[in-house]
Formats: sequence, structure tokens, C-alpha cells
Amino acid sequence: MNPDIPKSRQHRDSEVKFRKPVVDDGIRLWEIARDTHVLDVNSSYAYVLWCHDFAETSIVAESAGNPVGFVTGYRRPDQPNVLMVWQVAVDADQRGAGIAARMLTDLFTRAQTAGVTCLHTTISPDNVGSQRLFAAAAEQLGLDIRSESLFDADVFPDAHQPEDLYILSRG
Repeated sequence: MNPDIPKSRQHRDSEVKFRKPVVDDGIRLWEIARDTHVLDVNSSYAYVLWCHDFAETSIVAESAGNPVGFVTGYRRPDQPNVLMVWQVAVDADQRGAGIAARMLTDLFTRAQTAGVTCLHTTISPDNVGSQRLFAAAAEQLGLDIRSESLFDADVFPDAHQPEDLYILSRG
């Protein structure tokens, strides 16, 4: 591997595979989230813990042995049929190849075997890219999509945008 070329760029042409995250992926997931300059970045510890505790409801895109994208999710305790997507991120050099939508589709398909029938996420009203991503995923999965207000901006202690709940389900 050439140290003068970013890891992600060296793997652009490699085949992307999907798998469950492992603890060793945590720091790379944190780096990918940080480098989006869009996501609310959690502590590095949170990503390591996520890979440990929520591997069954999360997915990593891997190219040449290195994570290049991820979806973190969890099953809602009060609605076990719901997979709540926490974050979706793809390395900048891998964007535009449909990896995010493929990860969502693969993760939801896998989760269906465990009784998941709905996919939820929150998206701020100005995040058109995420709105399009989840609309595309709904279409690929044959699901209906709707949104409703979840959190107004005044519930956040900082200048956070409001968050709408997007619900992907059948009928």
C-alpha cells in the first residue's frame, strides 16, 4: 500500500463487500463519520461500543480489507419490529457508487429474518441527500415512505436542526 495515497482512494476500484462490524472497525467508523463534515460525530468510544453491542443491527462496507462505509442501527426496545438507523456514512472517495443504498437494502433484508418489518431514521429538513437516500432505499425494498415531525429544534441545547422521523414500511 502506498502511504502517500489515502487508504480509501487505494481501494476505490476494489470490490466492496458487506459484513457485520467488529470492535476493530470502531475507530475507522469514527474517522469516516468525522470526515463527512455533516454527521453529528459521537465519541470514538461510542463507535467502538456500537461495533461491539450493535453488530447484529449494523453493517460495514469493506474494500480491500478496510471499512469504507457503515450503517449503524438498533432495534427499538418498544417496537422490536423496527430497525432504527442511527447513522449512514460512506468514505468520500467511495461516494456516488450506490454503496449507502446497498448497505441499507442489505441490512434491512438481513434484519427481516429476525422479525424486522419497518425501517426508521431521523433526518433534518435541510438534509436533501439523506432524504433522497432513504427514498431510493424505500423504492428498492418495495416499501412506502412517510415522514413526521419528531424533535423540534428547541429540544436541543445547541443550534441543532429539528429532526423528522422517516418511516419505511409496507402499507
